[in-house]
Amino acid sequence: MTQTIAPRVRTLVLLLLAACGLLLTTAGPASAHAALTGSDPQQGVVVDKAPDQVSLTFSEKVALSNDSLRVLDPKGKAVQQGKPSEVSGTTYAVKLHSGLPDGTYTVTYQVVSADSHPVAGAFTFSIGAPSVTSVSVSGDTAGGGVVGWLYGFGRYMSYAGFIVLVGGAAFVLGCWQRGAGVRPMQRLVVGGWLTLTAATLLLLLLRGSYTGSGKVGDIFDLDLLGNVLQTKAGAALVSRLLLLAAAALFISVLFGAYDKREDEEKRDLTFGLAIGGTVVAAGLAASWAMAEHASVGLQAGIAMPVDVVHLLAVAVWLGGLTALLVALYRSEAPVESAAVRRFSQVAFGSVVALVATGVYQSWRQLGSWSAFTETRYGQLLLVKIGLVALLVGIAFISRRWTAQLADTVVQRSKRVHQKERVTASASGSGKSKGAGSKSAGDSKRAAQLARQQAAMDTARQKRTRDADPNRFGLRRSVLAEAGVAVVLLAVTTVLTQTEPGRTEQDAKAAKAASSSSSSSSSSSTAGSGAVTLDMSFDTGGTDGKGVVTVDFDPARVGGNEMHVYVQRPNGRAFDIPEVKVALTLEAKKIGPLAVTPDRITTGHWSASNVQIPMAGDWKVAVTVRTSDIDQTTVSKNAQIG
Repeated sequence: MTQTIAPRVRTLVLLLLAACGLLLTTAGPASAHAALTGSDPQQGVVVDKAPDQVSLTFSEKVALSNDSLRVLDPKGKAVQQGKPSEVSGTTYAVKLHSGLPDGTYTVTYQVVSADSHPVAGAFTFSIGAPSVTSVSVSGDTAGGGVVGWLYGFGRYMSYAGFIVLVGGAAFVLGCWQRGAGVRPMQRLVVGGWLTLTAATLLLLLLRGSYTGSGKVGDIFDLDLLGNVLQTKAGAALVSRLLLLAAAALFISVLFGAYDKREDEEKRDLTFGLAIGGTVVAAGLAASWAMAEHASVGLQAGIAMPVDVVHLLAVAVWLGGLTALLVALYRSEAPVESAAVRRFSQVAFGSVVALVATGVYQSWRQLGSWSAFTETRYGQLLLVKIGLVALLVGIAFISRRWTAQLADTVVQRSKRVHQKERVTASASGSGKSKGAGSKSAGDSKRAAQLARQQAAMDTARQKRTRDADPNRFGLRRSVLAEAGVAVVLLAVTTVLTQTEPGRTEQDAKAAKAASSSSSSSSSSSTAGSGAVTLDMSFDTGGTDGKGVVTVDFDPARVGGNEMHVYVQRPNGRAFDIPEVKVALTLEAKKIGPLAVTPDRITTGHWSASNVQIPMAGDWKVAVTVRTSDIDQTTVSKNAQIG
C-alpha cells in the first residue's frame, strides 16, 4: 500500500510546484501600493504656456531619488532641472528649464511607496500643440524583469521558510516533544531556518536594483546596498537577520540539550523555550508588518500587531501541518494519537485567529464589498478565502481520522519487536558459547547481522504501523492539506505584492474627480470662462523675439473683453509699436474680423466689446510689429462660445 502512494505523492508535489511557479511568474511586476492620483499639467492636456514645474500627487507618501521624476522633450532630452522635492503632503514636483518650445513632453516617474513597493509610470502633456515624440516608455515598469522575478521568488521562499521554522518548532515543542530527537524533524526546522536566512540575504541584495534600475548588474552595487540599509525595508531585513541569529540559538537548544533531558527536567526548559520562541517568532513576523501593508494607511497602530498575530497563526497552522506530514511519512518513530490530537486543537485555535485577523485585514484593505470583484486585490483575496475554506474542510476530515486513530497497532508492533529481539539475543548467546574461539571474524559478522536485523525491524515496524487504515487515511488527508497550503502560500505572496483594493478604488475615484473637474473647467472656459493663448514670435530683426498672450473674457458668443500682453523671452514687458488681432472661423467662412486694441501700458493692449458672432473653433491671428519694417503674424485656435 505504501509503495503505491509514493508515486502519487511525487506527482502531487510536482503539480503543486508547477502551480506555484505559474502563480509567481504570471504575477508580473509588483503592483504599486501608492497610486498616482493627479498631476499638473494633467495627463494628455495641451497647455498654452510652458509650465515652470511638473507636480505629481500620489495616494500616499513616497520615497524619492534624484531621478524619480523626469521630463523629456519630443527628442528624448531631459528638460527638468535640479532634484525632485516634496511640495506638500503627498505632492512632489520637479522644476523645468525656461523657454521650452512647443511639442509633446513625456513625464516618467519611479518612486517607492511607504509600504516598500516600487511604483513607476509615465504620461504625456503638450505645450502649444501635440507633436510626434521619439520617447518610448514601455520599459518603465517597476519591479519587472529578471530582478523582479527573483525578488518575488525570494519573498515566496522567505514566507515558506518562516512558516516551516516557526510551525515546525511549535509542533515539536507543543505537540510532539519526542520529535526533538527525530532526525527528519530536525532537518525540517533547520531547513526552514536556512531557507529564511538565505531568502532574506537575497532580498537585501536585490532591493536596490528592484526599486531602481532593475538591472542584474546592480545587485552587487555596494552604494545601492548602502542606500537600502537606510530605508524602512532595509532596516526590516537587517532586523530579520539579527532575529534569525537568536532563532539559531533556540534551535540548538531545542534539538540539543532539550532532547537529552528527562521528562521531568523538560518542564522548566519547555516553558523557557516557549517564551523565548514566541518572542523570536513575533519579532520575525513584525519584520514584515513594520515595512509592508500594515505599516501604512488606515489604523496602522492596530494593523501591525494584528498582522503579527495573522502571520503567527498561519505559521503555526501550516508549518505544524508540514511537520505532521514529515512525521507521518519520514519518521521511524510512531506519532502518537495524543500528539495528533494536540495539534488538531492548536490548529483549530490558529484558524480562529486567522479568520478574526483576516476579517479585519480585509475590511482595512478593501473598504467596500464592490472591491472584492472590481479590484485585483479583491479577486485574489476571494481565491485565498476559497483555499482557506478548502483547507478547513480537509482539516475536518483529518480530525475524523484523528478521532479514530489508535496506537494499538504500534504498541503491538513494539511487543513483537521486543520478543523477536529477545529470541535473536538468546540465539546469538547460544552461538557465542559454542564458538568462543572465533574472535575478530565473528564480531564483524555479528555486527553485520545486527545491522540487518535493525533494518528488518524498522521495515517491519513501518509495515505494521502503515497497516492501520486510520493512520493511512490521516496521512492522505494531511498530504492533501499540505498541497493546498503550498498553493495558498503562492496566492498570499502575490497578494502582498498587489495594490490594496481600497487604494485602487480611491485612486480611481480621485482620477475620475480630477478628470471631471478638468472637463468642467474646460467647458466653463470654452463657454463662459477666460481663454488664454500664448504664442512665441520672431520678427527677424534686432531684438525681435518675444511671447504674445491673448486673453478673451468670458470667451462666449457676444461681447468679450480682450487683453494682449507682449513680453520678452525673459518675461519682462516688451514695448513695441503696434499689435493687431484678426479672428477667423474657417469652418463657417467667417472673417477675418479685425480688432485693433488700444495701448494701456508698456506691453499691454486692450479692446472692449469684441463681438464673437458664433460659437466655434476660432483662429486668432496676432500681428506683432517690433520696428518700422520688422513684423510677423502668429496664430492659434481657440474654442469660443
